[in-house]
Amino acid sequence: MAEGGCLCGRVRFRTAAAAMATRVCWCRDCQALGAGSGTVNVIFPVEGFEIEGETRDYVSTADSGNVMHRRFCPTCGTPLFSAAESRPTLIIARAGTLDDPELARPSGTIWTASAPSWACIDETLPKTEGQPPPAG
Repeated sequence: MAEGGCLCGRVRFRTAAAAMATRVCWCRDCQALGAGSGTVNVIFPVEGFEIEGETRDYVSTADSGNVMHRRFCPTCGTPLFSAAESRPTLIIARAGTLDDPELARPSGTIWTASAPSWACIDETLPKTEGQPPPAG
């Protein structure tokens, strides 16, 4: 069971599904979301993923060409989820929103070609310069 929520607690989520993958992402969008760092993103199946509380949606086109929906708490601004229109069966939760961050051990780093020279990239994890194939 994975559970989590935003900083102010007005948005909560839960799923009984195991994470399909956890990746550190250094795309330019994630660098903006992560205040200059990469983001750690946990991929879950949409089926059975429950969200309580109001979220807002920011729609953009990623460097990969995917139309992305990025959802956040309208009260505290916490980035919560992403979803690609091309992959409607997946939802990506920001690892920092999990109640138990130990559930989010990264299995790889993506978009390394976009990372700044000072980025802290774990050399023990597989790296992909751009967008990898879908998880699962």
